[in-house]
Amino acid sequence: MVVESALPAAAHSVGTKTAYATKKYSGTLESFKKVDLTPVIGTEIRGVQLSQLTDEQVADLAVLVSQRGVVFFRDQDITIDQEIDLGKKLAAPHGTLHVHPLTEEGSEFGDLITNISSELTNGKDGKKFVREVVPASTGWHSDITFEPNPSSYALLKLVDLPETGGDTLWASGYAAFEKLSPSLRAYVETLTARHSSFEQFNAIAKFRGKALRTERGLGNNNDTLEAIHPVVRTNPVTGWKTLFVNRGFTKRILELHKHESDTLLEYLINIVPNNHDIQVRWKWEKNSVAIWDNRSTYHTATPDIGNHFRRGLRVVPLGEAPFFDPNSKTQSEDTGKEE
Repeated sequence: MVVESALPAAAHSVGTKTAYATKKYSGTLESFKKVDLTPVIGTEIRGVQLSQLTDEQVADLAVLVSQRGVVFFRDQDITIDQEIDLGKKLAAPHGTLHVHPLTEEGSEFGDLITNISSELTNGKDGKKFVREVVPASTGWHSDITFEPNPSSYALLKLVDLPETGGDTLWASGYAAFEKLSPSLRAYVETLTARHSSFEQFNAIAKFRGKALRTERGLGNNNDTLEAIHPVVRTNPVTGWKTLFVNRGFTKRILELHKHESDTLLEYLINIVPNNHDIQVRWKWEKNSVAIWDNRSTYHTATPDIGNHFRRGLRVVPLGEAPFFDPNSKTQSEDTGKEE
């Protein structure tokens, strides 16, 4: 195996197949109107307040999110404390939420809320953190895949936004995997990749004059910000195979020479931006909420708001170490919707 650099033992383990049982949707949300926004990904539920869901409805919501990738709600009255509580329920059985490496100690909303704000690019001296100008399509990513235990779900409530702009797009990792030929699917199932945010997050932390958080929940307690994961993982809720590499954090396929890794990663990563038939675009309104399964989706914000202010409050439940079960199926194989 070609390994680019040695990692601490805690960050070098790849999730192995463990006992898991897929979950079924029991129908407790059927009294609310559900609208599928595309055939592949994205459902809006209308006439419901997340703050009033029963535990049984939360369990069904988790299954629906895992099946549809992302579920949307408008006009939500859920408070920060209620959002945290809902996140802990979605993080069952351990109930652990992530502390983002860039969340400052003593921050306005506390450790368990990630403040997704257009103002947080400002440095300690008031200067703006300037990123290289790149195509908007390079923003596609899955959250915190540099952690040994990345997030299972994520909840984001938009509380401030301009009149127009700032839409978010999601894409299906299940459908991205099925874009591959059967032979290529079989090959990439054998591969693992290194994920890292060490360089980019340390640069931002230095610019702000703040230290990175090293205790981030559920074994994610290190300063390397690196982990190794399978290139294809199995979602334990649905039992479906999903592609699990992203431009934001995936750096190297370990079983390949670097030039081979670069070429294959570029191809796999570009499946998402190159295929709008596996995407959904959500136009936010104040107090809209999105809940997505981070194991099986990608997302990107649209960088078109200029100097306007946009802020969302995100809660990130932590999940299992990613694993691949060779006996798992694609979404189409399991649902009988193969082309």
